[in-house]
Parts: sequence; structure tokens; C-alpha cells
Amino acid sequence: MPSQKQIKWSQLRVGITVIFASLVLALLLFLMSGTTGFFSHRITLISFFDNASGLRNGAPVRLSGVDIGNVVGIRIVPDKDKQATPVEIIMKVSMKYSFNLRKDSVTTLSTAGVLGETFMDIDSSQAIGPPAQNGDTLPTHVHPDFNEVVRSSQSTLQNMDALLKRADRILAFAESGKGSLGKLIYDPTLYDRFSQTVGEFKGIVDQIARGEGSLGRLISNNDAYNKFVATLDRMNAVVDELQQGKGTAGKFLKDPSLYNNANDTVANLKKVSEDLNAGKGTAGRFLKDEELAKKIDTTMTKLAALTSSLEAGQGTAGKLFKDETLYNNATQMLEETRNLVKAIRENPKTYLSIKLHVF
Repeated sequence: MPSQKQIKWSQLRVGITVIFASLVLALLLFLMSGTTGFFSHRITLISFFDNASGLRNGAPVRLSGVDIGNVVGIRIVPDKDKQATPVEIIMKVSMKYSFNLRKDSVTTLSTAGVLGETFMDIDSSQAIGPPAQNGDTLPTHVHPDFNEVVRSSQSTLQNMDALLKRADRILAFAESGKGSLGKLIYDPTLYDRFSQTVGEFKGIVDQIARGEGSLGRLISNNDAYNKFVATLDRMNAVVDELQQGKGTAGKFLKDPSLYNNANDTVANLKKVSEDLNAGKGTAGRFLKDEELAKKIDTTMTKLAALTSSLEAGQGTAGKLFKDETLYNNATQMLEETRNLVKAIRENPKTYLSIKLHVF
């Protein structure tokens, strides 16, 4: 029978073994669930959100999908400056990836899958600032969570449901043969008209195939094709003559003298224009000489005054144009002259007498 001392020693060994096993199990659990080494250097980072979105203490912190730490604190701060984002999230992250963890790295609350665990994700793809230090506050970017997406899509689903019900009513109405669409689908008159139209179109195609009608003759008769080929041959001949410089158009295209003459003409026109601008020659002086312009203006003024006087019947010339007495006297004189000539012709002896005087 074992002594009391042996029993106590055995109980003590069992207790020590249980305690050691518990410590080893706790260490293994920590190493298995933890994201960093037991003796690795860690820093504290802070972010502020408007909603924790189900995030819990101990949730992983990931940098580009790699676990670098854990969430160690979640609380609501009473700071008035943080009323829009009152939720403070404190993270412990390893310095192993400090080369890619910067002060302007953006933190977001992400979910592993649709219904997975919420975790903290750090994005450094656009970060260009210095490395993050202990106690830094990282900027945040809020993504709409699943519930917000569902709530925002409810109105869309309701609209889609209303549209589907309306489309179902329209189809039911069309299936009953009512309305334009229903008649289009179920009225045999449309089919009969379509069949008749197809038959008429087939008749037209048969006539064309037999060479009947203008279109049929155009397709079946070789004369149109021969004329078209002949026209192409004549056009080719005309083009060849143009390229060879034959005819008026060919000379116009190929003869360099035409270009030279045109160039000389343009040069002469340019020289004439320069002379006109310089006031040379009669036309140049007419355009540039101010004295000549003044004289012409004075002459035109005098002519206008003279014309006005003539219109008013002033002066000898004006009376000549306007006074009817002169016209009447001239008419009477011409009439008397005509009568005198007539009388002389009828009886010349009366007016033509010769007297001889002898001294």
C-alpha cells in the first residue's frame, strides 16, 4: 500500500503536468491564432470610422491580403471633431512589413466573402508618404456594406417587379388577340396578306428571270452589258488621249506653254496691281490722286446742278427743254416752210422772176 508521501508526490506531478500542458496549449493556440511572432516588434495604429460594421477585438489586420496584426481596441470617442467618424479602431501591427506601411496608407473595413468575418484591410498601392510610426492615424475609406447594398437595391427590385407585372399583363392582352400586337400575332388576315405579297414578289422575280419588263431586259439582255462595256472602252480611250496630250483638254493638261502663259498672265496682273497701288499710269492716278478725285467730285457736283437747272427750265437750255412756246414756234415754222416749198413746186413762176435792167 503506497504511503501518503508517495500519493502527494504523484498528485503533484499530475498537477505540474496539467499546468505545463495548459501552458503549452495556450502557447500553441496563441501561435496558431496570432499573426505575428511572440517576440516581434509591433506598433499601434489608429483609424476612425462612422460604423464598426461588426468588427470585433482580435480581428485580423491585413496589408494587401497578408495578415500583419490584430485589432486590439474598438471604442466610440466623445471628441466633437470626430462626430462624423466616432468609432476609433486601434490596431497592433508587426514592423516586419514597415517598408510598405506608410502614413498615407488607406484602411477599409472589408468582409471575407458575403457573410464572412469583418477585418481591417490596409491598402498602400497609392501611398507615397514616409513609413508609419507608432501612434499614427491612418486615413480611411468607407465601402458600403452588404446591408446598405441590399437596401439600395430594394427600390430597383421593386421597379423590376412592377415592370415584369406590366409586361405580363401586356403579354396576356396580346395572347387574347386584342390590340395591335394581338392582331399582329393572331389575326390570320396578316398572314394572308403576307402570303399574297410573297406570291406577288415571286411573280415579279419570275418575270425578271424570264427577261420580261424593263428590269428583266436590263438583267437578261446582253445589249445593256455590251453598251456599258463599250462606254467604258470609250472612256478609257478618252483618258488615254488626255494622258497623251491630244485634243484641247489634253493640251490643257499636258502642254506646259498653257501653264507658262497663265503664269505670265498672273505675273502681269500682279505688276498692274502693284502699279495701281503705287499710283502709276492713268488708272493709278485715278485711284490714288486726291486732286483728280476732288476735280471729279467738283465736276459731278456741277453736272448735278446743271441737270437740276435743266429740269427746272432755267436758262436758254432749260427753256429749250421745258418751254412749249419754242416747240410750237418751231413746229409752226416747219409747217410754213413745208407749205412754201409746196407752193414753189406748184407755181415756180410766181416766186421765181428775173428782171433785167439796162443801164
